[in-house]
Amino acid sequence: MTTTRVGSLQVELKGELHGFSAHLTAQEVSAGIWDLTLRLTSPSPKLPPPVELQWFQPQWDIHASWWPGKSRSNWLFPDWSGQSRPTAKATSDAPVVCMHSLSGLNRLTFAVQDALHPIRLRCAVNEESGTCICGVQVIPSGHAPLTELSVVVRFDTREVTYAQALNGIAAWWAAQPAYKPAPVPEVGRLPMYSTWYSFHQILDPQEVEAECRRAKSLGCEAVIEDDGWQTLDSARGYAFTGDWQPDRIPDMAGHVRRVHEAGLKFILWYSVPFVGVKSMAFARFAGKFLNYKAHEQWHVLDPRFPEVREYLITTYEKAMHEWNLDGFKLDFVDTFHAGEKDTNDAVDGRDFGAVDEAVDKLFTDVMTRLTKIKTDVLIEFRQSYIGPLMRKYGNLFRAGDCPGDAIANRVRTIDIRLLCGNTAAHADMLMWHPQDSVESAALQLIHVLFSVPQISVRLDKVPAAHVEMLKFWLAFWREHRGVLLDGVLEPLHPECNYPVIRASNAVTRIVATYTDGLAPLGVNVPDKCFVINGTRSNRVVLEVAADLGTRTVKILDVRGREVKTAALKLTAGVHRLEIPAAGLAQITA
Repeated sequence: MTTTRVGSLQVELKGELHGFSAHLTAQEVSAGIWDLTLRLTSPSPKLPPPVELQWFQPQWDIHASWWPGKSRSNWLFPDWSGQSRPTAKATSDAPVVCMHSLSGLNRLTFAVQDALHPIRLRCAVNEESGTCICGVQVIPSGHAPLTELSVVVRFDTREVTYAQALNGIAAWWAAQPAYKPAPVPEVGRLPMYSTWYSFHQILDPQEVEAECRRAKSLGCEAVIEDDGWQTLDSARGYAFTGDWQPDRIPDMAGHVRRVHEAGLKFILWYSVPFVGVKSMAFARFAGKFLNYKAHEQWHVLDPRFPEVREYLITTYEKAMHEWNLDGFKLDFVDTFHAGEKDTNDAVDGRDFGAVDEAVDKLFTDVMTRLTKIKTDVLIEFRQSYIGPLMRKYGNLFRAGDCPGDAIANRVRTIDIRLLCGNTAAHADMLMWHPQDSVESAALQLIHVLFSVPQISVRLDKVPAAHVEMLKFWLAFWREHRGVLLDGVLEPLHPECNYPVIRASNAVTRIVATYTDGLAPLGVNVPDKCFVINGTRSNRVVLEVAADLGTRTVKILDVRGREVKTAALKLTAGVHRLEIPAAGLAQITA
């Protein structure tokens, strides 16, 4: 049995070593932060054993856990529940768990340095002892045979906010040379228009170009042209995917040129791994698919074949050269995974044994070769492939699809923000029914203000009031994005889906409330403060921590029209403000 101590925790290595030798060491790298290293060695190459590092954390002031899955729960699951063992790898989530109190304080955050290979984490309540069983398990099938493996686990036991603990883990990953994040072009931090919810696969180039002109007038700086451009089939699905010819938009170069003339950058969608049975590429890559099932209409390419990787890369290079693209929305990356019977050997034409290592090679080469054409190429990845390794070759991380769901969009964008550092966090595309009230429609945007918005409604089909609302809120977002994106982010109460979110810099604070409860302004309130009503109620109850004196309060409605301006004495305590639904208050000293 191999054990070591990490602060007050006793960590044990469990499982059969199967011919490997194991060595554990722990070091406190700074006050309250420890690195535990497990080193496995073997005299000959073989798959690593399925060992697990395990420890017991007393459940003292621990009420919830945070991990980055797009469908995550903040619950503390019992140790007999399968939900207590989230798995992360290069193309799915991130290997980190944060256990925190209801006051939002970190009690234990642990993360694995290796974000490439699959890792199974554990955080579960043990009924008999009142402790949380925590663990980090190696998954052999995610590796190629090896003679040495190091697993480094970082423990953060500091009493800081959960957000500070997670930000620290993100910075730790980003500091590793192999995970150096890709730079983010300025346009990646500005609003965009997406064709997906507004057009789906029925893309008419003239109508898209007209929408681009409308979107530009509202403050959008790029268009993401989604699925449909490469096929005349409009039944959804990917049976015709894989050849990447612009069947629906034959003059793609002219189409892109006209969008550029409208003032927008052009990002084009590709489903990276998929090859449909009705494509010419299907026969070309026969025998080079992962998890092949004959009855399916499309299959996932095996990136361990060098000719597969080269086909994908040259497809993107050719498109960028010939059509003058500015970026790519690379979709369904999380479907790259080994099958149950995979041998993990580099045989039969494969030059990699592990799928995730081949994926890393694929996207490393994609970025290297595309940036030779345009140094400021934009690459969008969608949740759940938004982990620390993906930051190396993607500079836009978008929330997973949640059409019309403002709450899910809010939660997912903040989840991404907590780990993505300076990588641009984008909301899922915003949509609503054109006959909905303007206040209800506005909530779709207000709930994602702390990320980059993507608009995906037909701007020629929504009422004028909706367009006026979009123009106001996008202008507000652009004016204050330095605070919204770059300020100190404080998402309160993750266990309640972030009902209040604050962001601040030295001169401005923005507080958005999304529930019918108190909206705390926080401490050290600067001279300018905005309070945003992200509810359908017509009032917000402010909580003021310390006397702010008399301040000018200007109330604006959902379309930015002034409702009232008055002087208000903001003493310590609670104050009711009559802010219209989806409106805001500007509070200045």
